[in-house]
Amino acid sequence: MIQSTIDAAAAAAYQFTGQDIPWLLDHRAEHRGDHPFLVWEPKDGASRTWTYSEFAEATKRVAAGLHRRGVGVGDTVLIHAENCPEAVLAWYACARVGAVAVTTNTRSVAAEVNYFITHTNCVGAITQPKYASVVTEAGPDLGWVVVTEDNSGVQATDEELAHGLEAFSTLEGDAADAPVRPADPMLPAGILFTSGTTSKPKAVVHTHANALWAAKVNPVNVDFRPDDIYLASLPFFHVNTQSWAIWTVLGTGGTVVLQPKFSASRFWPVIEQYGVTHISLIPFVIKAAFEQGIPEQHTVRVGVFGLIMPVLEQFMNIRVVAAYGMTELVTHCIRDNPYESYPDLAMGKPAPGYEVLIVKEDGTLAEVGEMGEIWVRGIRGVTVCLEYLGNDEANEKFFTDDGWCRTGDIVQVLDDGNIVYRDRDKDALKVGGENVSAREVEDCIRQVPGLEDIAVVAKSHEMLDMVAVAFVIVADGSLDRDELSEQIISVCRENLADFKVPRAVYFVDEFPTAELGKVSKKDLRELADSYPAVD
Repeated sequence: MIQSTIDAAAAAAYQFTGQDIPWLLDHRAEHRGDHPFLVWEPKDGASRTWTYSEFAEATKRVAAGLHRRGVGVGDTVLIHAENCPEAVLAWYACARVGAVAVTTNTRSVAAEVNYFITHTNCVGAITQPKYASVVTEAGPDLGWVVVTEDNSGVQATDEELAHGLEAFSTLEGDAADAPVRPADPMLPAGILFTSGTTSKPKAVVHTHANALWAAKVNPVNVDFRPDDIYLASLPFFHVNTQSWAIWTVLGTGGTVVLQPKFSASRFWPVIEQYGVTHISLIPFVIKAAFEQGIPEQHTVRVGVFGLIMPVLEQFMNIRVVAAYGMTELVTHCIRDNPYESYPDLAMGKPAPGYEVLIVKEDGTLAEVGEMGEIWVRGIRGVTVCLEYLGNDEANEKFFTDDGWCRTGDIVQVLDDGNIVYRDRDKDALKVGGENVSAREVEDCIRQVPGLEDIAVVAKSHEMLDMVAVAFVIVADGSLDRDELSEQIISVCRENLADFKVPRAVYFVDEFPTAELGKVSKKDLRELADSYPAVD
């Protein structure tokens, strides 16, 4: 038997020899140049469309401007903006240069943005008038900051325009001056921050090969065709829009309609205006779609969701594609097959290119009827992310020595290998689609003096599915609890994005405990839900 010495990752990268993100853009421009790629549909102002040829040229112009500013291979550039054409152009211009685009949550406060900048060593930043002051406060050592003309189509105020910074247009140069470099599919292309159970958000590194992989498999996973149109209204700083929407579109040469943010009132009108065929479904999108009234005739063919839901298909008159993934896993690693049948609320089966195990706490494989954590195995930098930047502890916790990714998601095994979702790791919350680390919020609250212990958990919420609330044990019973509550909320607002701030503070004498004396957050969640609803 011949023993191969070829590294598995090198073999996978070899499948993309001579290819990277700029290659994909230019390939589409050459062979589908007149077809619309990006349609910008702002709340206010005129819409605009870029064909594949126009988009490729526009990214070359911005790449030339980045190169002129000294941005080179491996440099990181902050993009702190709501959905807008400039953010997308800048992201793909960075890919041309070989730089890494760091897209960050615009609801973050300056302290968080400072962490994003310093952790990734950003050399410059691209932002909008409404966020210019936050970025300059957070990044005093940035080499440069450029600001878009408006706020995603909305005119900036005079105060916002008094930032004294250069305009985004100064980034544009001559497309002929855009740098050309050898294709390197394993080169990092983007960084997204995601929260889990650790105290600080983790910087997930995606490579050019990750984008090429997603462009190859996504269209098959969600039945996206060359003349289809994907509506992207979720944030560009999330994997859903970056990979599930835009990389899917690039995979066939289709079209993406980009909105500044999700709008319930414009949901169906925009779908009708552009003949949208594909949407991403999350709970608040579904809720809004029903509240606005589902048209008898509409163009949506596919809604990408997390579960098999025949009832939802029937009411919305679309095919609901079950697809599971996370930022670290790049794209849909578990999905349904249109030629198979599944139990209601099942998640589907492993997608081609991935292996899946359900592992119990004792390290053994879950059998039928048992619950365990989803482990996914792919190839780092190709089918799963390359790494958590500068975080050995998180890498060691997430990646096993033999290549499995520990997701933290708990499922139950059904007959025929089907699985159903049961729970997320007890310390992670999902607030309106945003990941929140309970540990991060707890660490922030610990700045308040006079507290003995803190536990942050999720409380059910009608619109956002869940929100954070804090349970507190005071060290001194004589302290005024109303004042303590105000201090806790205040320190969180100063240091955390608004969606991370607890909606309520509950004072208790002791925490319920589970096995080994650990705090039982399950019991605290149930206790939180027994209290009145919060805004």
